[in-house]
Amino acid sequence: QVQLVESGGGLVQAGGSLRLSCAASGSISSIKGMGWYRRALGKQREFVATISTSGSIIYADSVKGRFTISRDNAKNTVYLQMNSLKPEDTAVYYCIAERLLLKDAWGQGLQVTVSS
Repeated sequence: QVQLVESGGGLVQAGGSLRLSCAASGSISSIKGMGWYRRALGKQREFVATISTSGSIIYADSVKGRFTISRDNAKNTVYLQMNSLKPEDTAVYYCIAERLLLKDAWGQGLQVTVSS
C-alpha cells in the first residue's frame, strides 16, 4: 500500500503562486512515478503533470511554462510549483502515485481557488 498526504492548497489572486506538496509513505519501491491531476467543478478530471522515477517530466499544455513539478527523493515527496495562476486553474488537485503492476494511489485532494 502507498499512502499520500497532500498540503499547500488555498486561495490566491490571479497572477499569484502556490506550491503543492505530496508526501508518499508505505510501499515506496512500487512507485514508478508521481504526479498531479485536477478536477474543476462540473468538469472531468484532467492531467496536470507527472515526474517519473527516472526524472522524466510531462506537463499538460495548459500549464506548460507556469507550473513546475519536482521531487525530493529523500523525503519521498513531489511538489507542484504553480505560478501565474489563472481563474481557470481553480480546481481540486489530486496527487497520484503511479505504481508498477499495482493499483495507483491517490491523495485526498486539495482545493485551489484563484480569484480574478
